[in-house]
Amino acid sequence: MESYLFPFDNLLCMLLGISFTVWFTLLLVFIIVPAVFGVSFGIRRLYMNTLLKIFEWATLRMERGAKEKNQQLYKPYSNGIIAKEPASLEQEIQEMRRSGSGLGGAEFDVSDIFYFCRRGVESIVDDEVTKRFTAEELESWNLLTRSNYNFHHISTRLTVLWGVGVLIRYGILLPLRVTLAFTGVGLLVFLTSIIGLLPNGGVILTEALQLVNVHRGRNHAGLSGRMKSFLSEKVHLMCYRICVRALTAIITYHDSENKPKNGGICVANHTSPIDVIILASDGCYAMVGQVHGGLMGVIQRAMVKACPHIWFERSEVKDRHLVAKRLSDHVADKSKLPILIFPEGTCINNTSVMMFKKGSFEIGCTVYPVAIKYDPRFGDAFWNSSKFGMVNYLLHMMSSWAIVCSVWYLPPMSREEGEDAVHFANRVKAAIARKGGLADLLWDGGLKREKVKEVFKEEQQKLYSKVLVGGEEDRSRS
Repeated sequence: MESYLFPFDNLLCMLLGISFTVWFTLLLVFIIVPAVFGVSFGIRRLYMNTLLKIFEWATLRMERGAKEKNQQLYKPYSNGIIAKEPASLEQEIQEMRRSGSGLGGAEFDVSDIFYFCRRGVESIVDDEVTKRFTAEELESWNLLTRSNYNFHHISTRLTVLWGVGVLIRYGILLPLRVTLAFTGVGLLVFLTSIIGLLPNGGVILTEALQLVNVHRGRNHAGLSGRMKSFLSEKVHLMCYRICVRALTAIITYHDSENKPKNGGICVANHTSPIDVIILASDGCYAMVGQVHGGLMGVIQRAMVKACPHIWFERSEVKDRHLVAKRLSDHVADKSKLPILIFPEGTCINNTSVMMFKKGSFEIGCTVYPVAIKYDPRFGDAFWNSSKFGMVNYLLHMMSSWAIVCSVWYLPPMSREEGEDAVHFANRVKAAIARKGGLADLLWDGGLKREKVKEVFKEEQQKLYSKVLVGGEEDRSRS
């Protein structure tokens, strides 16, 4: 009986061997080699255009079905639930007093309480902060869910199409992307560790440069140091490009003449942890972050051997002076890569830009703003860290259709004379919001996890006190 099974076992092993050979050959030829040389065959663009046509067809089918059944297909959309007229606190209180039977002077009026009550209710109903930490609602169906917001019936054709999409995403795309992700991260750790072992570019290189250049009076250490930096940049670019392909990321870079240069700080709006990969696949940066353990710690230790990244211990993160000093020392060396920082400090759902922390704007160096805008039709890049862990988030990303985004490099900006760090940060944030088509909000993204700071409450109290005190001063003058 066993003799009959041997041919089948051999056939199965041979088929598996052929499958793995073909699989890794396709990976090598169409993905890894193009990533090494920074070229593209246009396959991802063709894939994106094909998806767009399928989405359009599915949307038309849904609209036709909704019309036949008299169903509302789309959620009514507006920029805000409550219509608000731009007016100051003083103007609104005076208007409320005139419309009622309250006092017309500067004394406290009981009716003033209703102004603060109304504003409180408005903030609860139409919260500008909380809704920035939920996924952006789509009008059209992207085949990632069974229905969009208000559509609960799908025709047989659309159901079959959705099922085929599940098989493609989880049966073909997910294994391919996981393989590429492990390849990119593995190469990054291995190659940066090797480069880190080379003192000033390598013992062999150093000795060769000594023999060739000693009689010429050249600095072989400087030449070998540049060679080490060159190898490190090439390795980082190659590995990040492989990781970009692991997400089937289709990125359009605009205004590349404004790309960040050494000795500066690159600041960008923050939607996802993959923002780092998106930017680093087009240029090398020095990363800033907290020291981690586990796999992330292994990657950090390997990267810092080949490139001067800035990692802080947990106890050092809250020491603002230490952080500022290390950043200042880095940008003072024009041979070091530009620092990449996300001043919001948390991920926003790619509809707005929230308050920038002022720390990176106090350094006094050139700031290179970058705007990143994702196309949610192909996959939601926003990371809701309070809902999903990192592993679940990455699986969610790798099982989506693609990651499509645009990156704009803005002209470099510097602090103007007499301008403090807060106003400079707001000016940079406004420029990024305009370029990326995002809402410019003054709120702190930290409100996602924290209570409202006392400073905001005191600001409202000061504004109201000015209404009373200002009115009394005007009356005393008259």
